[in-house]
Formats: sequence, structure tokens, C-alpha cells
Amino acid sequence: MNSRTHGTLEMSAAMAISGTIGWFVVRSGLPIVDLIFWRCVFGAATLLVVCVALGLLRGLSLRIVGLAALGGAAIVLNWVLIFASYSRASISVATAVYNTQPFMLVALGVLFFSERLTATKLLWLALAFIGMLLIVQAKPGAGQPGSDYGTGILMALGAAFLYALAAVITKKLDGTPPHLIALVQTCVGILMVAPFAHLDALPADAGSWATLATMGVVYTGLVYILLYGAIQKLPTPLTGALSFIYPVVAIGVDFLAFGHRLQIAQWIGAAAILLAAAGMNLGWAFPLVRARDRRKQEALRGLR
Repeated sequence: MNSRTHGTLEMSAAMAISGTIGWFVVRSGLPIVDLIFWRCVFGAATLLVVCVALGLLRGLSLRIVGLAALGGAAIVLNWVLIFASYSRASISVATAVYNTQPFMLVALGVLFFSERLTATKLLWLALAFIGMLLIVQAKPGAGQPGSDYGTGILMALGAAFLYALAAVITKKLDGTPPHLIALVQTCVGILMVAPFAHLDALPADAGSWATLATMGVVYTGLVYILLYGAIQKLPTPLTGALSFIYPVVAIGVDFLAFGHRLQIAQWIGAAAILLAAAGMNLGWAFPLVRARDRRKQEALRGLR
């Protein structure tokens, strides 16, 4: 098996597993703070074993710890908001809204890295915004709780922003092994959430402990290992394309497990957001913009 095929399988597995996390969170019935605390505990333990085995701890420095800790704070708050949004706006809607994160990353890139906002990016952003309006204005679907629908959407948007913020901070750690970054982030998560976790009422049955361990070992440790292994092997466009396995699986799981059916407007809105995110990630250009750029290039060649 060549490196590209291996990376494709790793990325596909990571995204498929991630797509089921909403079902796992809702079905567990456990408080979100407890899930996140034990996710960090078991995830940190798993990542520590990996980092020790790979000899990565020697690369730690105060700069890495400081920046990774800031990113970790954003990631943990991201988990709080996205998990809380599942029971309010449904897994399908929350996941679709959460996929606006590439556009928030673009906006942060313009603000902090002086990156250029092209016409193509603006058009994709406009399409995603239209998709957002369709989702927000639609009524909750069959079997979907509706009293906190708007709150759930705002939570998913907040989670997307925090993820983009964490990504911007992580860009400052270019060259640092991602497993090491994830280890610091989960350790920060333990410190952040511990004061709010119900540590005085620990689970008494093996099933609850198995749930908590799965949250950390599988959904954090294993997914990070698969994801980062794939990123190192695959070109960016293929990584971006395979990342859309996650929302597709999440929407399918939401329908099969909970019977949540999106309204037509919500389907169109979700499709618009995912299409725009795919176009942004994969560098697709609109025909009119491509034709305009071609004319500019031809005019420049004519001047030479």
C-alpha cells in the first residue's frame, strides 16, 4: 500500500469516526462538562503514550506550550458549544452551520495575516451566507426540538469561530509535531474543565466508564493520530475533499438514529454551505471570475 492510499484511508476513517460524535454525545446522556473533562483525560493519556513513543517531548518549549495552551482554550470552548448545539438545533443543522469555519478562518487571515480577499472567496462567502439564512429562517424539522433552535445555531457559529481561532494560533506553531500540540491542548482542557466537572459523583458502572474512555481514546486520541498521519501524507486539496465525509456521515447518523429530517430550505442551505466550503478549500473558481482573470493575463502578455 503506497503512502497516498494509506493517507486516504486514515483521513476517511478519521472523518467517518468524527461524524458519529454527535450521536455519541446525545446518546451518552452524560453532562457535557463531564464528557469534555474525561475526553481530555483519556485523550491526553493516549497522546502522551504516542508522544513518548515518538520522542516528541524533547521538542517542548515555553513558546510551544504557551501558544498551544491558547489554542487549547479555544478548542475546549469549541467542544462545549458544538456539543451543546446538538440537542438544540439537531446534529445535522449544527454540523452544517459548523462548516462555516473556513470562512471565519479567511476573515481572521485577512485581519491578522494581511491575506488578500479575492473575488472568488467573496463569492463563496456570499453563497455560504445565503445557506446560513435558509437554515436560520427554516422551521425545525420533524422530530427536532424547536424551542432553542436559534440558540443552537448561534452555539454552532460560536464553535466554528473558536475552531478558526485555534487554527490561526496553530499556524504560529508551524513545524511543531501536531501530536504534541494536541497533547498540550488536552492537558489545558483538563485544567479548564476540572472545576466544573462532577468529580464528587464519579460513574459507578463499567458502561459509563467505557463511554468516557471511548470519548477520549477513540474520538480524541485515535482521531488525532489518524488525522495528523493523513495530513502528512496527502496533498491539501485531497485532504479538503475527504474532510466532507464528516458532515455527510453526521447528517446520515442524525436521520438514522434520531429521525431528524431537514426541511427543504434546510437541505438547500446545508448544501450551499458545504458546496461553498468545498470550493474554498479546493480552490474552485467561478467561470466568470476565471474568464476575467484569463482576460487580464492576456492583456498583460499583450503589453509585454
